[in-house]
Amino acid sequence: MYKINEIFHSLQGEGFHSGTPAVFVRFSGCNLHCAFCDTQHQAGEMLSLQEMVDVVNQYPVAPLVVLTGGEPSLFIDEAFVAELKQKTGKTVAIETNGTRPLPCNLDWVTLSPKTGFDGGGVEPCVLRRCDELKVVWLGQDLAQYDGIEAKHRFLQPCYCDDAAQRQKNLSSAVQAVMDHPGWRLSLQIHRVLGIP
Repeated sequence: MYKINEIFHSLQGEGFHSGTPAVFVRFSGCNLHCAFCDTQHQAGEMLSLQEMVDVVNQYPVAPLVVLTGGEPSLFIDEAFVAELKQKTGKTVAIETNGTRPLPCNLDWVTLSPKTGFDGGGVEPCVLRRCDELKVVWLGQDLAQYDGIEAKHRFLQPCYCDDAAQRQKNLSSAVQAVMDHPGWRLSLQIHRVLGIP
């Protein structure tokens, strides 16, 4: 049984797969305590893998299932991923903080390290390879990510409720990408569109 915060169908709003229809499986529980986290970890329902599959399969046209959280690597293994792939026929992606080893049969890994953030440095990032490196931008030194091998690198301005700070984060991220062309800007289009 797995504590699941929610399962929902929407567009991937961030990074490489931005704009792609996906089913999101949001796990409750994380080993970090980032100040900007949007997951209600105390909320959730205990579901079996088959129950998750049944919900995911309610959206047969979505090509992608995204394991997110929380921190999904605390709960999944190769058998979980294999069964999810086999029973849904979907590409299985994960969004992870990188503090735990991952099953080798995931189709796509989005690494979003949280070291250097309030509550995010409790455990170090151990992953050194990913498909996509997505950094929540608050002005940190990008050199700390040089040792991570990634096919794609994204800076995503940290979202906050204060509009002035939000604009400052965006402007700073744009300038950082202009100064470091190995990175691309990732905007949270789901927030712009007002969708989950």
